[in-house]
Amino acid sequence: MARSDLLIALVRAGAAGDRDTLRVTAEALAADERAKNHNIVADRIQRALAAVPITPPALTASAHQLATASGREAILEIAPRLSLDDLLLPLPARESGRQLIEEHRRADVLRASGYEPRHRVLLSGPPGNGKTSFAEAVAEGLGLPFFVVRYDALIGSYLGETNTRLRKLFDYVRTTPSVLFFDEFDAIGKERGDTHETGEIKRVVSFLLMQLDQLPSYVIVVAATNHGELLDRAVWRRFQMRLAMPAPARSDITVFLDRIISSWPHRPRLSLSKIAVKLGRVSYAEALDFCQNVRRREILSLGEVSVDGALQSELDLWTSRVTPEAINAERSDQASSEADPSN
Repeated sequence: MARSDLLIALVRAGAAGDRDTLRVTAEALAADERAKNHNIVADRIQRALAAVPITPPALTASAHQLATASGREAILEIAPRLSLDDLLLPLPARESGRQLIEEHRRADVLRASGYEPRHRVLLSGPPGNGKTSFAEAVAEGLGLPFFVVRYDALIGSYLGETNTRLRKLFDYVRTTPSVLFFDEFDAIGKERGDTHETGEIKRVVSFLLMQLDQLPSYVIVVAATNHGELLDRAVWRRFQMRLAMPAPARSDITVFLDRIISSWPHRPRLSLSKIAVKLGRVSYAEALDFCQNVRRREILSLGEVSVDGALQSELDLWTSRVTPEAINAERSDQASSEADPSN
């Protein structure tokens, strides 16, 4: 289409209030300008386009079927059950979560003043401390579908295959308001300056950034990483909320144990603070696993083992468990031994 035709179509779409046509036409005009190396003009068009208020599209049956056929296979839908009140979160993360939910509940108030609700959140911290639960709680608070990205269905082995699947994934989520969760986001958002990475991952990161920029605000993207240092610096800038999810302190674990054990028919005589001391530095997920193991042992004993006996048995086993620290220490000792010629 000629540039004059694009401009005419753009004016007609704006006059008719047809936002879909306006958006498509403006994107085509920006692409035409960029092809002519008029990058400044193209960037201005893209910024103007981003300022246009966005409303969720009507999801017809045919549109839903088309989206399902193209991008649904890379998503696992989970029914959200956790709320923010169920979680033990650091204060910044808790308040940010509440603000995010309020912004989307009252998005019409923001749009009336020319603002869109924030919809891109990056969570960084060690595993097992609530990143996935935070995303689920946001979906539960807004009553939205909770989509978890499946990397096994997203990352392809052929050139350009991952980008194709990413496009289909984002085309799918644009069809309905939702919370889209990327766990281990560093798998596709790695630093492009890393000399050990291939050109393919660099193309994936560039394409991912473009898709994030173009995603409508009614789709909330929550990305989580255990290794924030591996993410591309441009990826960090795309997220409007960047929240730390640190390992819990011992006092946090004590409160967490109380939440779990308070629902048991019998409480152990050993104080919760002493149990937390014996567990050492653990994540919420590890503390939950420990408590569930104690309860399983008590239930399966059919009354022959008390909760105190089950607790002591699990504590005895706890000290012999395999941990990442122990594995790293073993590797370090092995490397030192191999490097010492006297051995």
